[in-house]
Amino acid sequence: MKRTKKENAEKLPRFGGQIGFVLSSAGCAVGLGNLWRFPYLAARDGGGIFVLVYLLLAVTFGYTMLMTDIVIGRKTGRSAICAYESIHRKWKFVGILVFIVPALVMSYYGVIGGWVTKYTVLFLTGHITEATQEGYFTQFITDPGAPVVYGIVFVFLTLLIVLGGVKDGIEKSARIIMPALAVMMLVVSVFALTLYHTDEVTGEVRTALQGLKVYLIPDFRNLTAERFCQILLDAMIQLFFSLGIAMGIMVTYGSYVEKKVDLNRSVNYIEIFDTGIALLAGMIVVPTTFVFYGIEGMTSGPGLLFISLTNVFHTMGDVGIVVGTAFFFTAFFAALTSSVSIYEAVVANCMEIFHVSRRKASIVLFFIYSCTTGLISLGYSIFYFELPLPNGSQGQLLDIIDYFSNSFMMPLVSLLTCILIGWVVGPSFVTEEIEVSGSPFQRKRLYIFMLRYIAPAMMAVLFLQSTGILQMLIGQS
Repeated sequence: MKRTKKENAEKLPRFGGQIGFVLSSAGCAVGLGNLWRFPYLAARDGGGIFVLVYLLLAVTFGYTMLMTDIVIGRKTGRSAICAYESIHRKWKFVGILVFIVPALVMSYYGVIGGWVTKYTVLFLTGHITEATQEGYFTQFITDPGAPVVYGIVFVFLTLLIVLGGVKDGIEKSARIIMPALAVMMLVVSVFALTLYHTDEVTGEVRTALQGLKVYLIPDFRNLTAERFCQILLDAMIQLFFSLGIAMGIMVTYGSYVEKKVDLNRSVNYIEIFDTGIALLAGMIVVPTTFVFYGIEGMTSGPGLLFISLTNVFHTMGDVGIVVGTAFFFTAFFAALTSSVSIYEAVVANCMEIFHVSRRKASIVLFFIYSCTTGLISLGYSIFYFELPLPNGSQGQLLDIIDYFSNSFMMPLVSLLTCILIGWVVGPSFVTEEIEVSGSPFQRKRLYIFMLRYIAPAMMAVLFLQSTGILQMLIGQS
């Protein structure tokens, strides 16, 4: 028996208010990408040029897509699959795609969360020397046992929070974790700016303030049109993944928001929090790594977090243990809050599709994701293999799933969403909902222009670039 709209609205869980919604959504947006990918891209892509481009995209493209996802959720009062079906029956397939994205991402997020949990434990127990041994990280992830255990423990912690529900689980944890995360990031970033180091070979003294200049001051030397386009794409991809767009998370969270909540203000706060954490992460990672390794020491991905920074903290002695512990606690909180939001998006859809309780959906998914976490962890050891990806890189099991969900499906989903809301049902679907709270939509013209023209074009380019089609076209020309 299907629920009526009235019954659905009555049973729908709600955030306690604007603060709970903002902190919970910020928890989704602030993830490990803020801690390792943003600083690396900023250092590689001309420092301040990347930061400037990122900020401009955040207040235009990011704002547009984030607002769209949240409004879809609040206006329909449904999770992704049912929300898109409510908007237009023929576009239900987009909702299915939106559901598949977090379902795939959660299948491997526990693996990465397990790595962070392991290193947090290492710092807490004083085994930092062990973590800095040559090849330790590779040895750890290729072990057939430990990564599986830590990954499942991480998924279990995620389960405990999601079982608590929206108000008592997700919102309550976000109210504690997110302010704590921000304070720890601020303290560690201030300390990082006091560092200096003398190179034993060259005698050169490198300071954190020099690293800060690398991070924030634009470097226009050798800036070509081609390089600027690459910076633009890098910033767009980072923003795209950072805000959790096209994963159904914000659609789900939007469905938990009361009509009285001012979405204008809320989305601004979410973006400020997310961007602020990313900027603080850069103020920690770039100057710290620069001091001890120079700009050449900046590496992308897990290597930056688990190898370069771990060695830096070890070099700092006893102080490094304290700072490193605080940093990895921050990384753990960032990973956990993101994991909770991804898990919740899958749970909410399953509850609505299969008409089951939160408890049953959450526990069944725990067993499923424990299995996928174990399987993908073993993709670095027992089940190791590599395949060429369409973007030209090589990938093993985790990379393949990550590529398909992030680089292929997310841009496609966002492109289809822009077409649906911008052209099929019309931007008024969003603009009218934003003004329900009584506050005028101050960026209405910008929003409509971005939604109908700029965002779809950007998503099309991003999709072509991530699938390797753009490179083929450029190569042929």
